[in-house]
Amino acid sequence: MCRNITVLRGLEPAATSEEIYAAALQYVRKVTGVGALSGATREPIERAAAEVARITEQLLTEMPERRVPPQTVPPLRRPEVRARLGLD
Repeated sequence: MCRNITVLRGLEPAATSEEIYAAALQYVRKVTGVGALSGATREPIERAAAEVARITEQLLTEMPERRVPPQTVPPLRRPEVRARLGLD
């Protein structure tokens, strides 16, 4: 379903809260079919994404170490994505 969500477990340095939230938001938007947030969708989408992010952070801390690091880097670690989003 969410082929564009990158693996966060085993990253060096570890996945940040920002990266985890971005993945959670992408997942929630995908399963709800919401492309752009509106006044009617913003609050429930953001609330769900925050909950998914919280659970994901807990899951990542409970998982054993990976033997091999992920093959792709999360979008927020890519300079072209950060520049497009105005994060640098």
